[in-house]
Amino acid sequence: MTPPGAPDGGFDTGRRTLIDSHVHFWDPTRLDYPWLAGLPPLDRPFTPRHLADETPEPTDVVFVEAGCATHRAADEIAWIRSEAGERPWIRGVVAHAPLEDPSEAADVVRGYADDPLVVGVRRNIQDEPAGFTRDAGFRAGVGLLGEAGLPFDACVREHQLPELIELAEACPDTVIVLDHLGKPSADNPSASWRQALRRLAEHANVVCKLSGLATEAAPGTGPEPMAAVLREALGTFGPDRCLYGSDWPVMILATGYGTWLDLVCTALVPFGDAAADAVLHGNASRVYRLDRADASTGGRARKEPA
Repeated sequence: MTPPGAPDGGFDTGRRTLIDSHVHFWDPTRLDYPWLAGLPPLDRPFTPRHLADETPEPTDVVFVEAGCATHRAADEIAWIRSEAGERPWIRGVVAHAPLEDPSEAADVVRGYADDPLVVGVRRNIQDEPAGFTRDAGFRAGVGLLGEAGLPFDACVREHQLPELIELAEACPDTVIVLDHLGKPSADNPSASWRQALRRLAEHANVVCKLSGLATEAAPGTGPEPMAAVLREALGTFGPDRCLYGSDWPVMILATGYGTWLDLVCTALVPFGDAAADAVLHGNASRVYRLDRADASTGGRARKEPA
């Protein structure tokens, strides 16, 4: 296999179909995003039309909740649903749910299970205190996702990986999607991250997104250390349990879309064409059951009219 992108970050027009399993859209004029106040470069609209200008053809995407005010989660889904109606390359939504709240979680998850556009749930836990995932109510909520056939996207920091291992053991019927490889130091990953990644991979219900690594790298980090981390994750989980993700637009703080895609493809070279096909589109389609979402969006199409 040869990487599909040109050395300057451009793309070959004949490249295989891509499914980007981790993109965000937001519009601060439409919804409230409290976290954007601390990141001025990102505190502006990033919409599907903006992404269409940066990604190669053909690219499909899975939208992941973007940290809007939690009481507006339904409004976020409604906005993305309207965008997906015009842009069928938006294949599904990983939506926010208050999994730790037993009084709300059951109804929310039930509604998501009946919504073909919702293909997973993320309750962002990266800034929660130690022990959050050990709470019985939260674990019950994650268990509900397994019953509903919805994966749980786990956005955690490296120090939280031991808790995530426990969660995977406690909820074996729920597919857990590790976002951003668990946010290791991209230029010098620790021994504890390596050990935790191996232990996570022992659980068949855990898969890993090859995403978000560039923003965890120290300034000046070259591509080879990051490619080595990607190859380590691919070797630990196997290419059949890894998904390509960009983390656009957060990624623009550290890299460009084409540069990141080229890096992932370079890391995939030793694994062969079948592995590349799995990582770049097949695994996302399977994990998120995107054939189910297609019933809502009507299938994929070109991103934008000429």
